[in-house]
Amino acid sequence: MRRFTQGLYGYAVALFVCLAGAGLFLLVAPQSREEHIPRLDYSITVANFGHTVPFGVWAPRQDPPGWVPNSNRIAKGEGGAQVLYLGYATAEREHAMFVQSNEQPAAGFANRMTNTDKTQGTRQIGGTTWEQRYREDKKQRSLVRVLPDVTLVITGTADWPELEQLATQLQQRPKG
Repeated sequence: MRRFTQGLYGYAVALFVCLAGAGLFLLVAPQSREEHIPRLDYSITVANFGHTVPFGVWAPRQDPPGWVPNSNRIAKGEGGAQVLYLGYATAEREHAMFVQSNEQPAAGFANRMTNTDKTQGTRQIGGTTWEQRYREDKKQRSLVRVLPDVTLVITGTADWPELEQLATQLQQRPKG
């Protein structure tokens, strides 16, 4: 037994045992080469948000093809206003987020969500006008729509056509 635990021979045996153990672990451990993005259902979050705000909530009729909803939450905004966040991994595996709130002033809310106060024109999407913003250092594109009772923001690293895809899916749900 002493021969296996001392000197260069003992070191080589110990190294072989460790490498064999690591190889066995890699052989037995489950491995996936497929992408896995957790899908989170946001329907309950949207319904709960609708019960707490005095306006009709906006939400996608359906998710754009290939998109994975992967985050949702309700948070407090400035002045106690409620804010709904719905996050997505897009078909191109970029990030997009839909945010809405009745926070006032609407311009301050939009500036905070888009990380800029600079407008770069407008876009017509599905018959409605959206304000377009871009923050280059974050590669963040944003679409903003200010309505009388709510501000809608679609933002993220997704390109303009993908953000437009989400905008075309939005519909207002009845109050309550």
